[in-house]
Amino acid sequence: MLTLSDCDVGGFLKIAERFGTNEYEFAVTPNVDHVIRFCDDPSFRALYTAAQFVLMDSRFLARILRIASGLSLQTCTGSDVTAGLFRHVIQPDDKVVVIGSTPAQAQSLRRQFALRNLQHLNPPMGLLRNAEAIEATLRFVEEQSPFRFCLLAVGSPQQEILAQALKTRGRAKGLALCIGASIDFLTGGERRAPRWMQVFGVEWLFRLAQNPTRLAGRYLVRGPRIFLLLPRLKIYVRPTLTNAADVSRS
Repeated sequence: MLTLSDCDVGGFLKIAERFGTNEYEFAVTPNVDHVIRFCDDPSFRALYTAAQFVLMDSRFLARILRIASGLSLQTCTGSDVTAGLFRHVIQPDDKVVVIGSTPAQAQSLRRQFALRNLQHLNPPMGLLRNAEAIEATLRFVEEQSPFRFCLLAVGSPQQEILAQALKTRGRAKGLALCIGASIDFLTGGERRAPRWMQVFGVEWLFRLAQNPTRLAGRYLVRGPRIFLLLPRLKIYVRPTLTNAADVSRS
């Protein structure tokens, strides 16, 4: 069963703003590719089970779920959450940890948002095959604890594995978010689709046109499997998070 948090971007930003640094939790942002992996891989399902916040990242997925099952879900895209955090929530002296992205992108974030305490680490490629690098990454995050936010931008499932490992180890304090390519959009490394494409749930088509070599397999070969998986996918929707008193960690 896939448990989703019924929350839009504005609602989640309110939660993130008051989360605090006394506890650790993490958020994941499922898109079509992640849901396919969720159905195929028990270990990935366990990662999602451990997440406190499971935010609907894909308007396309939300649309086909509504058509197929009548389920109406608010969307909370990782890219919009990340932008909202930097623009409206994170203060200049807040400690923010960024895992992934380049040193130039980290410096761009510091300049754009006048951040004085952004800590950055870009792990090596092939992270999942490198136990020493995983341990070094986890220790780096834990050494920065407590932090306001830890942004894990190393792709799926690497970022979810790191987020869950931090929770299991119990040393980190703060809110971690698995954000994929969100920093690329925020720093200009990649262009986001026009707003109308986002609204109609075809942002994936824009990304495919921008980088067909890298994304054709994901969107055109793997992606259509979602239509075969939907009949056996059971979804539970949590109540709107902004109404839940226990989400505040101040």
